[in-house]
Amino acid sequence: MIAYYSSLAMVTSAVIYLLAMSAHALEWAAARRPEPALVPVGAGAPAEEPAAPDAGAGRGARFARIGVALTVIAVICHVAGVVLRGVAGQRMPWGNMYEFVTSSLAFAAIFYLILVLRRGWTWLGLPVTLLLAVGQGLAVTVFYVAVAPLVPALHSVWFIIHIVAAAVAGAAFNVGGIAAILYLIKARAEKRGPVTGYLAQLPSAAKLDDFSFRVLRFAFPLWTFTILAGAVWADYAWGRFWGWDPKETWSLVTWVIFAAYLHARVTAGWKGARAAWLAIIGVAVFWFNFIGINLLVTGLHSYAGI
Repeated sequence: MIAYYSSLAMVTSAVIYLLAMSAHALEWAAARRPEPALVPVGAGAPAEEPAAPDAGAGRGARFARIGVALTVIAVICHVAGVVLRGVAGQRMPWGNMYEFVTSSLAFAAIFYLILVLRRGWTWLGLPVTLLLAVGQGLAVTVFYVAVAPLVPALHSVWFIIHIVAAAVAGAAFNVGGIAAILYLIKARAEKRGPVTGYLAQLPSAAKLDDFSFRVLRFAFPLWTFTILAGAVWADYAWGRFWGWDPKETWSLVTWVIFAAYLHARVTAGWKGARAAWLAIIGVAVFWFNFIGINLLVTGLHSYAGI
């Protein structure tokens, strides 16, 4: 019964994330309305005034508030689903791909809400809720597996440390990747001339670039710790620290890409489009490592259960 309520909470969160994404899409659409035309004051007077007040900004703000409110409700359902999953299995809810996806997305959602509450960054709403709606939707439809006991190799405190670090790092990688994508969009718009519509409400391209760098700089040591904790766990479970298992190999590839990204920014002064594309490649490799390797390759980390 507890497992049923966990699944119900997860499905509910996916639906509400979709509604939140729709609200933020309407926010963007409202901001795309053109400015009101100017009309003369009087019959032949040259002075001009707005024909009508622009209601687009007001509508956009209302849709933004609706989107954030829906996201808060979705996150409550989401976290409840994760907790109930652990209660149902009488273990930490990180034993398969479904559980890792839902946990990592929960961290990403909480991180986003913290940014909204502390800095008012509702401009992240559409891309983040898109990620959450798609990710949670795939989790409850494609990745879902019934609650089951952990395989013997996962009975270790280092497994818990390893997975928590990976989930938090993954959440940060995704937020940093979203900021890198928004940077590319905003930078292209700025090169074309004055930025209008919703893009005008985004931070400047330079600030987006800096935000992406800060988030990825936070994620990188966590990912480093993830690999190190995984090595300790591997020695406990299989008697060796490193065995070039496909998941281990691609985790190292992900680490190398983000190490190159940070090194290029700090020492070579890489900023802008080159750094953004390298960050996006790193996030893409992270997801390939998680989904592609789990589904396409058999190895010691094949816990998807699908």
